[in-house]
Amino acid sequence: MNYDPVLARALLARTPGVLRAWLPGLPAEWLDAPGGPRAWSVRDVACHLADLEGDDWWPRVRMILERAERPFPKVERERFRERFAGASLDAVLDAFEAARARNLEALEALAPDATLLALQGWHPDFGAVTLGQLLSAWVVHDLTHLAQISRTLAVQYRDAVGPWSAYLGVLRPRAPVEASRAPVEEGPAPDTR
Repeated sequence: MNYDPVLARALLARTPGVLRAWLPGLPAEWLDAPGGPRAWSVRDVACHLADLEGDDWWPRVRMILERAERPFPKVERERFRERFAGASLDAVLDAFEAARARNLEALEALAPDATLLALQGWHPDFGAVTLGQLLSAWVVHDLTHLAQISRTLAVQYRDAVGPWSAYLGVLRPRAPVEASRAPVEEGPAPDTR
């Protein structure tokens, strides 16, 4: 499937609601437990999503539209720790919802067509990328982190499920990523980092 603004918006608009339905009210044992050594907790993932939504996705879109001849700024994946230090989960989700609403409004006003989607920007690791690829990555980034939250929650009961672990795919370690295709934007994988 190629990037489609209507289909992308349908998913991007739902992510804040998914987090709102899933996370508030969970005990700290669920929210703050990492999925493994050096892995992010569920709260960390929510903070990361809010952080990037605030000032990463849309500035990159603008850089492409402005035909900026410089690479996108590198993403500081741990920047959320300072930005949301001491913030409640509700405050993090509020920030994410507000930024996502602004970004979706700007995206709708842009009304990207085939010509705009073919415009190129420069990623510091990948080189030339199109607007269509960036916008598609935004959608998949949401899905990646929703899956990461699911894995991080599930791994807390990895030992408790006993023999059922053979049938519970969410508990299986993720396959290693080739060095040439190493994740740049998704943050630490819960079961490997």
